[in-house]
Amino acid sequence: MAAKILANLIVLGSGVLVRAFAQAYRQALANASKTGVAQEAVQNAARRGSKAMTELEARQILGVTEKSTWEDIMKKYDVLFEKNGMQGSFYLQSKVHRAKECLESVYQSEGQAGTS
Repeated sequence: MAAKILANLIVLGSGVLVRAFAQAYRQALANASKTGVAQEAVQNAARRGSKAMTELEARQILGVTEKSTWEDIMKKYDVLFEKNGMQGSFYLQSKVHRAKECLESVYQSEGQAGTS
């Protein structure tokens, strides 16, 4: 008999807690949408999720300027890629490769990049 009463109390108590949690969550969402926090959180998540390298970052990695020719970029790329390949830094080697890819798309849109 006592076990049955205890089980009923646990079931009823957990139901009350679940409803209270759901109501609090809905209220928090409503408050966040009023203040714009939800939109800011989505924008921040999108920024973090974006892995695209910027042109500026690519130029900094390869050590080239906006005035550099595609041949200069490829020379820098070859040196840095081989240097990091020999010394075993796969992370830096991949950064160099991604920087070249980024600048390749920029130069292709300008009609300057050749095939590599």
